[in-house]
Amino acid sequence: MDPNVARDAAGSSSRCDMEGAAAMQPAPVADGHGSATSAGLIIGSIGVVYGDIGTSPLYALRESLAHAKSGGLGEDVVIGTISLLIFALIFTVTAKYVFFLMRADNRGEGGILSLMALAQIALGRRATPVFLLGVAGAALFSGDAIITPAISVLSAVEGLEIVNPKFGEFVFPITVAILVSLFWAQSHGTARVAALFGPVMAVFFIVMAALGASHIGDAPQVLRAFDPRHGFMFLLTHGWIGFAVLGSVFLVVTGAEALYADMGHFGRAPIQIAWIFFVLPALFLNYLGQGALILADPKAIENPFFLMAPDWALLPLVILSTLATVIASQAVITGAFSIVRQAIQLGLLPRLEITHTSATQEGQIYIGRVNRLLLIGVLVLVTAFKSSSALASAYGIAVTGTMVTTTALAFIVVWRKWHWPLWAASLFILAFLTVDLAFLAANLMKVVEGGWVPLLLGGGSMVVMWTWVRGTSLLAEKTHRDSIPIRDLIAMLEKSKPTRVPGTAVFLTSDPEAAPTALLHNLKHNKVLHERVLVICVSTEDTPRVPPEKRFEIEKLAPDFTRATLHFGFMESPRVPAALAAMRKAGVKYDIMTTSFFLGRRSIKESPASEMPVWQDKLYVALTKQSANATDFFSIPTDRVVELGAQLTI
Repeated sequence: MDPNVARDAAGSSSRCDMEGAAAMQPAPVADGHGSATSAGLIIGSIGVVYGDIGTSPLYALRESLAHAKSGGLGEDVVIGTISLLIFALIFTVTAKYVFFLMRADNRGEGGILSLMALAQIALGRRATPVFLLGVAGAALFSGDAIITPAISVLSAVEGLEIVNPKFGEFVFPITVAILVSLFWAQSHGTARVAALFGPVMAVFFIVMAALGASHIGDAPQVLRAFDPRHGFMFLLTHGWIGFAVLGSVFLVVTGAEALYADMGHFGRAPIQIAWIFFVLPALFLNYLGQGALILADPKAIENPFFLMAPDWALLPLVILSTLATVIASQAVITGAFSIVRQAIQLGLLPRLEITHTSATQEGQIYIGRVNRLLLIGVLVLVTAFKSSSALASAYGIAVTGTMVTTTALAFIVVWRKWHWPLWAASLFILAFLTVDLAFLAANLMKVVEGGWVPLLLGGGSMVVMWTWVRGTSLLAEKTHRDSIPIRDLIAMLEKSKPTRVPGTAVFLTSDPEAAPTALLHNLKHNKVLHERVLVICVSTEDTPRVPPEKRFEIEKLAPDFTRATLHFGFMESPRVPAALAAMRKAGVKYDIMTTSFFLGRRSIKESPASEMPVWQDKLYVALTKQSANATDFFSIPTDRVVELGAQLTI
């Protein structure tokens, strides 16, 4: 990919975004840190951050041992597998994410795109490899966002078969009904029930821990799993079976990216405390209890999580587990909305319509097109695979791929931002990367069985983002070539004065050096010019938020011409009127009642001379038609807007 394309897509301070790709709304739950109690944040993080990883015990050990049960479930197999599970949680989640990656924050924010922006800042330039790693990680997350609700809800509802085998025929319709209801509820907002997420998940973890602890006595030798030698010996002595088991062992750490991505919502400390003192011990106890149950009764391998419960508690456990998986799915859906917003702001996707579902919490948003695509994808997966065991083969590749890209980006931060010696940074990151690549290689064995699904979804997402970035860059270059420098236009207007009308005209542009297309069209067709002209360019920075004192830059081009650049972070809402109000306090004459906003609406057509292939031209044109109305997106009063259209070819 052209480095210039990567530079523009990454969102530099020289990039102004109004007529091209645009922005997103932040999800700053963390804004309430000052008033929220630490206990509240800890419980909140248990509900949002740990939903995915917390529901892994429903299927992780079962699927890990499924590869080895044909050769018999001896102590070495069960204990060795649980040892691998334990040290995956210790090394990948605790060491890598909780103690290391959470230090690599971009002004308090985490996640793959935040890390990409941080790496760009560390390098001091827009590097193509860094951009590609960020795009790949974001694209692979889309596969995870579709698979997680499907496998989580299916695995919980399948518990009905343990309650009564006759209920098996109801698993599929109940799963579909729950998933459809979940996605339908997104447009109505989840603020009212979100307060219950933490307490429900806390109860779920307590029940998990109690169930596990009650069965460890069935086979106390399972505690030997804390000795890592059992896991290593299992891998060394079982060949390809051990490698296949390793691919399923990775299921225990799916959701670890949420630790990093949700750091801005709850803060580093609450997430770390919740993991070390609550979530991790509960997971340990549950996996050990499942292992002890299987050692005592190998038939329990069919569904060890639910078989740990006494008969009277089976149905309540199924209900609680279903609630937990719905919460986990909700967290993934919210995460998908969040990463799409970041991708839009960073210029990787077209501007999509974003609806706020809460008047008080700006992070409560809904993106209709994304929600519909997720629902369709989830229903297709549930219909095609029909069971959580079949879906497990499709799970993991997307997550391992994202983890590899995250680790690679972290290397740049450790080396260039933290100023570690190259050899030290390389050795440190190599330890994490070796484990990530081992998990990735093990999961690639499952490509034929279903692993192609996340690869297909991620590849499709990458093509869409690459097409949007490339098309937008080519269009910007063409527009710039055909434009008139704004200073030249001002000089022309001084010689040939048009009719002036009272008030202020605000022209929004993506190129601060060129005369806005809407301004030229207004002069051409209306043959008038307002007494005050303000040209505004919105710039997306590589930081999550921009301090109020650095919100705008003002430049006087002529007595009646002013140019302003508005700076927003990639986690901020680009509200133009609010920025104009701040500019007025700084001395810029502005009255909303006498101001008109002129926006250029472009209609993109394919061109035989395009630098892109025909299929990519068609895809780019289709993407431009999905772009939301700039008036709503930038919070501009609809009764003050004038739109002037133009047709362009790419």
